[in-house]
Amino acid sequence: MSNSKASIALCLAAALSLSGCLNLGGGAKVPPTLMRLSPASPLAPQTDRTATASQAVTVVVPTVPQELATLRVPVTRGGISIAYLKDAQWVEQPNALFARLLSETIASTTGRVVLDPRQFSLDPGVRLTGQLQAFGLDADTMEVVARYDAALARGADSVETHRFEARIKVPAAEPSAVSPALNQAANQVAADVSRWIGS
Repeated sequence: MSNSKASIALCLAAALSLSGCLNLGGGAKVPPTLMRLSPASPLAPQTDRTATASQAVTVVVPTVPQELATLRVPVTRGGISIAYLKDAQWVEQPNALFARLLSETIASTTGRVVLDPRQFSLDPGVRLTGQLQAFGLDADTMEVVARYDAALARGADSVETHRFEARIKVPAAEPSAVSPALNQAANQVAADVSRWIGS
């Protein structure tokens, strides 16, 4: 094969590989509208706060089970079967979206300074970690479920844990119904976490 033909073949292979990366698993196209989370209690613009390091809250992006390590929305049935909601996709992985929602809600409702793990240098203050156990549609009950197992380290030798859960009924297994319900459930959990942390 000549150099020019080899170059064309490599370019075609690269283009095909890139187009495959832009599709969801199974060859499905990216939906025309992507989903995100919006805080019900956003932090007001130009809000200035000062706190000692021990009073700050550091929110760590929660870990997720494999079914949530994706941009797609899981649909569970019978507690053992998992599919994914048709034509629904997050703008980024749901645990990252949920962590930002938590940070915004905690900052706006508790008055605390909230940090990203990359922002602290010596003392992270109160450290919030956990696992986003469920964040999708339960097809048996037709409810979206947001379940977060939180762990709060208030010092070097004190850790508290708590499970938070919110369920919202939906009329249909469609993105137009599931998306706002998941946003509502996420905000309910975030508000409960904020009250747990306290001011």
